[in-house]
Amino acid sequence: MVHGSVHGQGATSCQGPLQAAPLIWLFAGTAEGPPLVEALLKRGWRVQLSVVTAAAARAYPDQQGLSIRVGACSNDVALTQELREQAPRWVVDATHPFAVVITERLQRLCRQLDQPLIQIDRRQPAEPLPGEQLQLIGGVEDLSRLALRGERLLLAIGARQLQAAIEATCGCSHFARVLDQPASLQAARRAGLADEQIACLRPDATGAGLLEQALCRRWTISLVLCRQGGGRSEALWRRVCQQLGLPLLLMRRPESTGGLPMPALLEMLGHP
Repeated sequence: MVHGSVHGQGATSCQGPLQAAPLIWLFAGTAEGPPLVEALLKRGWRVQLSVVTAAAARAYPDQQGLSIRVGACSNDVALTQELREQAPRWVVDATHPFAVVITERLQRLCRQLDQPLIQIDRRQPAEPLPGEQLQLIGGVEDLSRLALRGERLLLAIGARQLQAAIEATCGCSHFARVLDQPASLQAARRAGLADEQIACLRPDATGAGLLEQALCRRWTISLVLCRQGGGRSEALWRRVCQQLGLPLLLMRRPESTGGLPMPALLEMLGHP
């Protein structure tokens, strides 16, 4: 199986004229995904959306023309078969820049099938903004080479790399902001963090960062580490650190093989 389940009424929401509309198969999360789906549906496309978790699926309301599928695409044979069966006009990769496994798989299989594929590019300017104390690092392994002893370090890098980041910064006091999912909380606890060192919450959708600022003040944070994801989370932490005068370590995103910013991507997709 390529996907584990279908969210809500998405599988039966393609009614009337939209049943015959050309299909776009979109792989996305909760950053660019919702506005991209909205724009595509308004243009008359039928959209099949793939997300990894049920929590991500809840960010998308039931809409006519939209089907939502939940689960990791981890099987080449199954994904190849489904691409052939669905025959989408376009496959759109709007996954997180650090989701390199699915991006590589989509590029390889779409190339083999001669399936049109387009990727979104959501990079933010890497140059420091006025008042920003920004340092780019290559990855978690670079942390051990920095003079960080005594820092009160807020880790906003997701749950998967928490353990490695904590081991690489053993002279710091650690705190973590993770998503409000059981697996994220469990990963933070396995990494050795106590409950009072963990905040389970989603990035502030308004972009104001009031909760994130409150966390930094409550924990008297002296340094923040986040990923150069190019989306809402990176922009949020850069704004919070700028406003609080905190230095920010930004883990450099993996090298991209290309992509288009949202306006250019929508222009290329056009209308059915």
